[in-house]
Amino acid sequence: MDKRLAKRHKRKVARAKMNVKTSEPDVRTPEQVRADREASQVNSNSAAIQSVGAASRTARSSAATSTGSSAKTAV
Repeated sequence: MDKRLAKRHKRKVARAKMNVKTSEPDVRTPEQVRADREASQVNSNSAAIQSVGAASRTARSSAATSTGSSAKTAV
């Protein structure tokens, strides 16, 4: 049985090695890298502002439900 498991493991490892994807090297120039970083920072700043707005909306909606549920328990 150990022999069978060893063969199975060996086949599994061989198949996994065939499916490994290696990452490609970054061939961009340093100027392109800097430009991409700056562009992503602009996008992340606007995304952070949008997430803050969404958080305040969820806080308001949860506060509204909490007051409604406390009124039901009082009745």
